Amino acid sequence: MTTTATVDLFASALHFHPHGDIRATARQMTSSDSGTWQIATFHVDTDADVHADHWEMHPEAEEAVCCLTGAIRLYFRPDAAGAAGAAGAAGAAEEMVQLQAGAAVIIPRGRWHRLELDAPSDLMSITLRQGTRLEKRTDID
Repeated sequence: MTTTATVDLFASALHFHPHGDIRATARQMTSSDSGTWQIATFHVDTDADVHADHWEMHPEAEEAVCCLTGAIRLYFRPDAAGAAGAAGAAGAAEEMVQLQAGAAVIIPRGRWHRLELDAPSDLMSITLRQGTRLEKRTDID
């Protein structure tokens, strides 16, 4: 017999396992079990809450970033930037997408990205975290 319980999405993440099980568990910003997708919801008040001083990349899958409330800016590192070129190749400009409440963007697999807030927000991310990488930005003080 299965027991039904509520899950606080701001305290836990949902992990969707390849064999069909779903588990509420601690949120992870880096790699998780092989083949396990994570849905995580966050309340964020400052840029520090979204690690705006880091680039993030998911090599194994695309990521959906959903703005549930508030407003954010999502930046993409120029494609020509390598692992050591966080500022971009030859000063190439970052691409920026603004998200208002109720909007989402799908980040391509392997694309470096970062977030900044326009207002305190509730966000949801959905991705396969396996292999996730974080890289400190070099273009800020």
